[in-house]
Amino acid sequence: MEVLQQILNKIKEYDTIMLFRHARIDGDCVGATKGLKAILTLSFPEKQVYIIDGEHADYLAFLGKDDAPVADEVYQNALGIVLDSGNEARISNQKYTLCRELIKIDHHINVCPYGDIAWVEEQASSVCEMVTKFYYTFKDELKIDSEAATYLYTGLVTDSGRFRFNSTSGNTMRMAGVLLDVGVNTDVLYAQLYLQDVEDFKFKSYVYKNMKITPAGVAYLYVSRATMETYGLTHEQAAAAVSLMDSIKGSLIWIIFIEHETEIRVRLRSRFATVNQIAERYSGGGHACASGATVHSRREAMRLVKEADETLAKYKAENEGWL
Repeated sequence: MEVLQQILNKIKEYDTIMLFRHARIDGDCVGATKGLKAILTLSFPEKQVYIIDGEHADYLAFLGKDDAPVADEVYQNALGIVLDSGNEARISNQKYTLCRELIKIDHHINVCPYGDIAWVEEQASSVCEMVTKFYYTFKDELKIDSEAATYLYTGLVTDSGRFRFNSTSGNTMRMAGVLLDVGVNTDVLYAQLYLQDVEDFKFKSYVYKNMKITPAGVAYLYVSRATMETYGLTHEQAAAAVSLMDSIKGSLIWIIFIEHETEIRVRLRSRFATVNQIAERYSGGGHACASGATVHSRREAMRLVKEADETLAKYKAENEGWL
């Protein structure tokens, strides 16, 4: 692809490269930035490659820390590469604007184009899949090791739902094979990602007892700060519970609301039906079947649920074959 060659050429031009990702980090954006940094550091040891991001997620702590802050002058002489952020407002480190040039690598719906060079593949399972493709396209020039492969496999696995989501394609599996051939200890990786403390199972019980289902089949749960305190949950752990509602027959949309001090963050997930258009009406966006949003009161949360219920009712009336 011509755009991949353009990106490689631009990387070769710069001595300093700054990597950026989206706020509210997840496995894909962390894996993609760390994986690309490892590839570039191995391939071009004379270059300085930085990931500077103040966000932290406990479940990804095993991937290691990011770099210490640097002076603004470092940004000003650098090439910036933003991975896994569909729009500029969602970029965690807003100093990306200081970079001399900017590249966007993303797999979200491209409603907010930006960057001097943009490589967007909306059909890709993850940006980690795309970074692996970038490496594989230029494997005669670029280097990779098991550490880089583990970073990328982490994001590929988490963003594809362990290869269950419909974004999983033959290319997803081929890129997974490339990484496994390099060397990924999947036993250790899956243990890091999915082993849970006993207290987590108590919260699971709470989820199943307190979730509600709308007439059309939208499953949803509101998690207050008091509930998080009761179960000793971080916001991240509470939000991850949205996946607990993904296997209810007839519930093609599931939503979790997480109460923060000044706002209520929303995770929307779906099977078959699309939810990104709902998220976009509530200061959010994302993928067709996996999006995030923000509301500011329980009343607004229930309005979002009502819209989701109407969306699902319409989908069921116009489609066959859903479960």
